[in-house]
Amino acid sequence: MFRRRQHIQYKTPEQIRKMRKAGLVVAEVHQAMRESAGPGVTTAELDRIAEHVIRDCGAVPSFKGYDIGNGPYPGSICSSVNEQVVHAIPSEDAVLKEGDLLSVDVGAIVDGWHGDAAITIEIGQVAPELTALREACEAAMWAGIKAAGTAKRLGGISHAIERSVEQSGEYGIVTGFGGHGIGTEMHQDPHILNYGRPSEGPKLRPGMALAIEPMLTLGSEDTAELADGWTIVTDDGSIAAHVEHTIALCEDGVWVLTAPDGGVEQLGDAAASAARAE
Repeated sequence: MFRRRQHIQYKTPEQIRKMRKAGLVVAEVHQAMRESAGPGVTTAELDRIAEHVIRDCGAVPSFKGYDIGNGPYPGSICSSVNEQVVHAIPSEDAVLKEGDLLSVDVGAIVDGWHGDAAITIEIGQVAPELTALREACEAAMWAGIKAAGTAKRLGGISHAIERSVEQSGEYGIVTGFGGHGIGTEMHQDPHILNYGRPSEGPKLRPGMALAIEPMLTLGSEDTAELADGWTIVTDDGSIAAHVEHTIALCEDGVWVLTAPDGGVEQLGDAAASAARAE
């Protein structure tokens, strides 16, 4: 079978530091989302807040105007609620209510370099199974990030995510979507599955920048696309969660570019040296 050759962009330490600036803008947006999201708030209002934060930091939204052949994306964030998995367009009609689960994905560009990350936010008091879903998704992401520091191949990240999910409970791992390389473009090679064998994929090496992003559901892993050409929903209507961080593989560890502390709290020594470069 013919296999397309992947074109992976390897970054210099200076280029990674530029990506860190974009990553910190994304982290600021996430903090604003946590503070602003609540019952009665529309996702359109969150989008306006996010764009204000991005531009106030001297950055440009990665998402706004992004086009994959179905017309330019109109928002600065993707605001996916409940059964919406990813890419939901912010709307004045989407009013958050108590018990919702909201996933906010955002990207920012600084000096031509991208940062990209997502968080899942509980709106008010949510059902215990939704908290467990969010926590399982976050645990899977960090398992993948930790594996990036020790695995030989990209599949080691995918495998670690899958194992973490299995240990957390009975969740669907969304197929057809996953992580990706990132740098001077928001989406680059390699594509990163959230399941797989550790022996598969390209070799991991310093200079790689990767967006690690598991997407889990309370039901089936199958999805469908809505008529707007963007919004992806669970096929069975089950609730979904989505989290993501942009990381860089450095000579001295893994640097989580979109985490305020560089990933030190979660990764310890594996990220401490890279983060101290700031």
